[in-house]
Amino acid sequence: MKSKLLLLIIILSIIMCGCGKGNHKGNNNRNNGEAIKPPEKAAVDPLKNQIEQMTVDEKVGQMVMIGLEGYEKDPYAQEMITKYKVGGFIFFKRNIKNAYQTLTLINSLKEANRENKIPLFFAVDEEGGRVTRMPAEFTKLPTSRAIGKINSEDFAFEVGSIIGQQLKSLGFNMNFAPVLDIDSNPNNPVIGDRSFGHNEEIVSKLGTATMKGIQSQVISAVKHFPGHGDTSTDSHISLPVVNHDMDRLKDFELVPFAQAIENGADMVMVAHILLPKIDQENPVTLSETVITDILREEMKFNGVIITDDMTMGAITENYDIGDAAVKSVRAGADIVLICHDNEKQVTVLEALKEAVADGVISQESLDEHVYRILKLKQKYNLNDEKIESVDVKGINEKIGEALSRYLK
Repeated sequence: MKSKLLLLIIILSIIMCGCGKGNHKGNNNRNNGEAIKPPEKAAVDPLKNQIEQMTVDEKVGQMVMIGLEGYEKDPYAQEMITKYKVGGFIFFKRNIKNAYQTLTLINSLKEANRENKIPLFFAVDEEGGRVTRMPAEFTKLPTSRAIGKINSEDFAFEVGSIIGQQLKSLGFNMNFAPVLDIDSNPNNPVIGDRSFGHNEEIVSKLGTATMKGIQSQVISAVKHFPGHGDTSTDSHISLPVVNHDMDRLKDFELVPFAQAIENGADMVMVAHILLPKIDQENPVTLSETVITDILREEMKFNGVIITDDMTMGAITENYDIGDAAVKSVRAGADIVLICHDNEKQVTVLEALKEAVADGVISQESLDEHVYRILKLKQKYNLNDEKIESVDVKGINEKIGEALSRYLK
């Protein structure tokens, strides 16, 4: 009897072991009755792949926009494209004689850039009113102050759209506008009627509408962060000082920028202003506290940050321009704007390359800046295709129709 019982126990043990093996095997192939899928491969970001293939010269070049001299492409402009791989150009009246000449100049720069894989930014300050670069053939548009008095978002959007159409027809793809500064200081020598008004609500509403109108055609860079309205000094000449604390800025100067960011601002231009109660040492253009801590982190701006012109007196009278450019990039700026002086442009490019070589600007940081720039160029589908002609008459008709509806 005992031997039979022992035999039965052995048989049951063998059966149980076999079941266990079968269950273990099944668990390798099943999860709650379903086949386990292999892990999905992470999506490949083509922009990151592109950046990995770029040289330091190409990356640094994307982070610099420059001005040029005259009405035609000269050997220096060619060198800036071929050797230094600059990311774009800003135009002034010295570059714009008439519509045909402007289109021809931009087309020649596009042609020069064909050997580079990344298309160029072509930018201008076109605000309407007294700050205009457009050829004389185009009908003049009203000042921001005039738009503010009408106080119509539809009109502001339409003006922005028409400005964008003008620029796009000539080959431009970026506008340093609108101005989001609040006209709060009657002694301000640089803002005045470039502002939509003297309170934050008007500037926020109409500035955002104008920005959207511009964005319907080209890139808009809102300016001059964090607000140039309450200054009595011209930053083209020297460094303005504004003694407002963070509470005041949040309640007033920053309001239009916050609304623009919430509504999809692509680019913000930072100003040459010293805010001692925020950063005692550095003007905004060089301030990590303002650019990174406030604009990037607190205000959640993920787009491209560009400096105001670094050849302005506020910088050149107080800093070596190469050192200032490096400091600005380390503070968080993506693009350094150098509007004048060939020697200063080369100095900035070489200073940035040296900073990367020395590890002062890390490769990781460099790639982040370039990623934001390339993402913006991709968003607006920039290319170096030539534009054959300009329909000045058609655009002027649109301007006339808009003005007749709102300006009685």
